[in-house]
Amino acid sequence: MADATVKEVPLNSVQVEALVVMKIVKACASTFPTTATGSIVGMDVNGTLQITNSFPFPAPDIAASDSHPNDHMAASNIAAAAPRSKANATYQNEMIKYLREVNVDANNVGWYTSANMGNFINTSLIENQYYYQKEINERTVALVHDVSRSSQGALSLRAFRLSPTFMAAYKESKFTTENMQKTKLTYKDILVELPIIVHNSHLLTSFLHQLPTPPAKTELDFPASLADLNKEAPQIPLYPNLDSLDLSIDPYLEKTADMLLDSIETHYTELNNFQYFQRQLAREQTKVTAWKTKRVAENAQRATQKQAPLPEDEWERLFKLPTEPSRLESMLNAKQVDQYSRQVDGFTASITGKMFAVKSNLLPDSQ
Repeated sequence: MADATVKEVPLNSVQVEALVVMKIVKACASTFPTTATGSIVGMDVNGTLQITNSFPFPAPDIAASDSHPNDHMAASNIAAAAPRSKANATYQNEMIKYLREVNVDANNVGWYTSANMGNFINTSLIENQYYYQKEINERTVALVHDVSRSSQGALSLRAFRLSPTFMAAYKESKFTTENMQKTKLTYKDILVELPIIVHNSHLLTSFLHQLPTPPAKTELDFPASLADLNKEAPQIPLYPNLDSLDLSIDPYLEKTADMLLDSIETHYTELNNFQYFQRQLAREQTKVTAWKTKRVAENAQRATQKQAPLPEDEWERLFKLPTEPSRLESMLNAKQVDQYSRQVDGFTASITGKMFAVKSNLLPDSQ
């Protein structure tokens, strides 16, 4: 009964230890631009997924004879599929067994992957997370670390899960227009993002609070009680951030805008393919309707001649209707466009404010 009660509590946040964050950042940065993947372990406590350890999967080995300028692309494709490969599944089980022997949390709670410029919404991410949520543990997450964004000075680490609606649709592999209208499935229902909390030990937190303050030159007057400490809170010194005065446009924004345009072009290509299918279907349905009308007229004439009617379902053998292409790729591309748009919106918000602040210096003198 206790296990059933725990499973009923939905996941509402992900708590990651600071050491795990450093491990993920180091593993992803060391293989950049090749995709890095690994496993994360921890436990689920009252709806909060606590991630306490991680380890990377073995890097893909590209033969020297196949050396090519785009070898990192082939390695990225292999690494992206690593979490669900049989070899890495065995490796993961062995590592978890060793962790259990040294009395460390040994419950698999998901996997992590690296990303570049926010480009991570693809088929590999969906297949890997579906494998984890379906086969290993339903309460698992995918941590995505954007190496390019983190290199700008702000840590980019996000946690995602597949929504129950998308899990049901992916299980049936029915991404047709009729099924999506029936289930009201859109690109917004693919992933569910969970907030991330970076957790430190109390000892490390105390050390971090002491870092900005210079060592005391005189004897300190320690508070006698907690009430005295709350009454006279210590003042934290302010340090100016001169980076906020930089007026240059972030190169990350420029690259993101280029990738956004590429995704929009891909969206139009998928749209043209679907429109071609609709034209083909309409053409075949017109032929089927004409054949049925002709067959009904023939049966009416045979009925007047007291002859047996001809079968009216032969059109299924004579005509082959085109199969509707899967709308999964279009949904993933639409989600990626939404991801790029949010990134551009976040960058332009700060840049626009700076431009308005110095507008008088940028515009030519009106006098």
